[in-house]
Amino acid sequence: MTSPLRLGIAGIGTVGTGTIRILQRHADLLEARGGRPIEIKAVSSRNRNKDRGVRLGEYEWEDDPVALARRDDIDVFVELIGGEDGPAKDAVEAAIEAGHDVVTANKALLAHHGQALAERAEAQGAVLRFEAAVAGGIPCVKALTEGLAGNEITRVMGVMNGTCNYILTRMESAGLTYDQVFAEASELGYLEADPTLDVGGIDAGHKLALLASIAFGTKVDFDGVALEGIERIKIEDIRHAADMGFAVKLLGVAQMTGRGLEARMSPCLVPQTSPLGQLDGATNMVVLDGDAVGQVVLRGAGAGEGPTASAVLSDIVDIARGNRVSTFGQPAARLVPARRAEAATPAPFYLRMVLTDRPGALAKIAARLGEAGISIDRMRQYDHTEGSAPVLIVTHRAMRRALDEAIDAMADTGVLEGEIVALRIEDV
Repeated sequence: MTSPLRLGIAGIGTVGTGTIRILQRHADLLEARGGRPIEIKAVSSRNRNKDRGVRLGEYEWEDDPVALARRDDIDVFVELIGGEDGPAKDAVEAAIEAGHDVVTANKALLAHHGQALAERAEAQGAVLRFEAAVAGGIPCVKALTEGLAGNEITRVMGVMNGTCNYILTRMESAGLTYDQVFAEASELGYLEADPTLDVGGIDAGHKLALLASIAFGTKVDFDGVALEGIERIKIEDIRHAADMGFAVKLLGVAQMTGRGLEARMSPCLVPQTSPLGQLDGATNMVVLDGDAVGQVVLRGAGAGEGPTASAVLSDIVDIARGNRVSTFGQPAARLVPARRAEAATPAPFYLRMVLTDRPGALAKIAARLGEAGISIDRMRQYDHTEGSAPVLIVTHRAMRRALDEAIDAMADTGVLEGEIVALRIEDV
């Protein structure tokens, strides 16, 4: 009889519980697909007595995840603790040193320490897999490392944070303000304990950094991802975008250019008729462009117990089958440092501003754009009130650096009330 694949699972929260539930429910199916039995040997979590709705009494318990990671009666250490440092990092390092394979859902850990961990694992002959760390149940890591291995990837793009997509689409469909929907998302439990991880683009930026490493053969470079969150998006932006046939999305884009690797996570306008523009609720979407295959669109649940646990099990079954793919699709030691692009590729931009309602105010704004070499495609005024004139401008294609210089120059005109909101219009 083929020996079972023995698991040690650390972290029995939402994803850990879901993983155990699938293993208990589909034991025969997983054995058939993996070619050998898959069994849980031991678990670890902070609270032994919490009722999680799954059977835990049949497994051995370790209070310390590092002790679990070092056990000689497990083959795979499954890290579902979370956090870029602390117990998660210590336990993964211990598992690798013990020669165990590792499956993790921890994007923060890998975005900050993935290169070192991958090199260490591969030197030990162990595999480090992380399908569940990016876009929940969408198999985008396997798509890049395996399904599209014959392609030169030209662009990775997507909506990778379901909370932000929920907020933006809810604002549009219900006509609610950002603050109202933020409060609603918090009540529904959609937000991280630190909401900035979601709405500030950090969580999605972690995911983009990992996909970019696979796609372009570069070392993980989270610091090279330009981040901008959705906190400044107003209901007015949502409505204006819709009037022009666009939707606002927190969009990640990574592409290799002649200037280097361009990676950014920021709110953008995308056509409403595009797959990204039609993406509603907490759903994620990853779009991959390859030279041979063309464009591949992957859509699905980006978080939650079932979808994320499904991704964890996909890695575990791969290991049971003997499929030992390098962490980032090629040996970590061969990955090259990412040369960061000094500037993003040119694009049209949406500008929203409020001007003092006096003669020549708009001319001064137009002049500053012209001095920066930026031409205006269209312009509208909305909801004119006494003393103030809300103005919307859409530019022709421009470099972001030139736009920022123009915006800085506008601040000295004396006709602006408040800050200018500038959103890239992305070609999808």
